[in-house]
Amino acid sequence: MLSRATWSSVLRRGPGIRGTHNPGDAVGGQGKMPPYTNNYAQRYYPMPDEPFCTDLSPEQRALKEKEKGSWTQLSHAEKVALYRIQFRETFAEMNRRSNEWKTVTGCVFFFMGITALLIWWQRVYVFPEKPHTLTDEWKARQLQRVLDMKGNPVQGLASRWDYERKEWRK
Repeated sequence: MLSRATWSSVLRRGPGIRGTHNPGDAVGGQGKMPPYTNNYAQRYYPMPDEPFCTDLSPEQRALKEKEKGSWTQLSHAEKVALYRIQFRETFAEMNRRSNEWKTVTGCVFFFMGITALLIWWQRVYVFPEKPHTLTDEWKARQLQRVLDMKGNPVQGLASRWDYERKEWRK
């Protein structure tokens, strides 16, 4: 589950989109590398360092020139277009709910189903049959044998059995 900022850096081919910086680069004649800037606005930092669109089309350049004049002459669509040049998303778009919970829930149920199938397969084909000593009949005979032998008659199991009435004491 990657955040939108991570996805944007992945889609931009990593954080080093402007190139890598080595200590000897300025000596090599490439000039000074500009500092790393962030053009991705988040809720906690809504003002990015640079505008979202840096390469403007001729229509956008004309709109930027018109922006320098009176804003009362701009239409609503032009104001929205100017906003989209500067920012990638509005606060409403940043705060919208994602449907990621559906994917997570689906994956959880998928893996629970695979696990249930694996457990069923192991019970049917891997685990041996239950031993005969775990059957109710065997346990009843074993209890009767302990009572017949009067095992631990002072404080144990045989002390709670009434041998005359053949029932447990209350």
